[in-house]
Amino acid sequence: MTYETITLDTADDIAVVTLNRPDKYNALTAQMRAELTHAVKAAGQSARVVVLTGAGKAFCSGQDLGDRASAANLDLERTLRDEYTPLLRAIFDCPVPTISAVNGPAAGAGANIALAADVVIAAESAYFLQAFTRIGLIPDAGGTYFLPRQMGTAKAMGAALFADKISARQADDWGMIWEAVADDSFEDTWKARAAHLAQGPTAAYAAAKQAIRGSWDKTLEDQLLVEAKLQGACGKSRDFKEGVVAFMEKRAPKFEGR
Repeated sequence: MTYETITLDTADDIAVVTLNRPDKYNALTAQMRAELTHAVKAAGQSARVVVLTGAGKAFCSGQDLGDRASAANLDLERTLRDEYTPLLRAIFDCPVPTISAVNGPAAGAGANIALAADVVIAAESAYFLQAFTRIGLIPDAGGTYFLPRQMGTAKAMGAALFADKISARQADDWGMIWEAVADDSFEDTWKARAAHLAQGPTAAYAAAKQAIRGSWDKTLEDQLLVEAKLQGACGKSRDFKEGVVAFMEKRAPKFEGR
């Protein structure tokens, strides 16, 4: 597939998917959503880590509303069901670790696409904004799912109702993201994090994602059974054997992954 609104670059088992409409602050169009969905799915099958980031000053400013006439005629239910859901599932269900490298403002659906990744690393100058109530809407693109799980119900409700900017530092302090990083070290940091994951046991990462994300509706007893089953499978892997041998030999392990 030829991409016009994004770029996909893969090196050293790391796929970097860049939203590439910098003149529009990477606002989301139907074409961009389709390209992102395709790229994330393809990258998840070929790379060991997938990184999402934005070109220019913003990560993503959310839905491209265009002019007032087109905005008023948007079929939001259809758009969310047919375009956003496949994209969010591609990110959320990606078989390898995903990182959102939030280089600048992430607003509306753009914020929630970032939060769909396994790990969110943001530059300190970035911010997150649930802008929906400013135009008479509710948080969508997974916002009502991700926010309470990542920052608690009280903070999620305030973010939704007040539509205040949440700085990267606040997001870090509230547990909404993994870390906020000084702008001058942001790129080096997310690249180092991606490289670390790319060299790791990606099959174990996939099992950890499955266990953690599936834990919300389970009792402790049920979750312990899930852990036992998944850990049993990991314990039979070559990566586990390599990890133990490397530990005993006091060297870095060389994991094969999935």
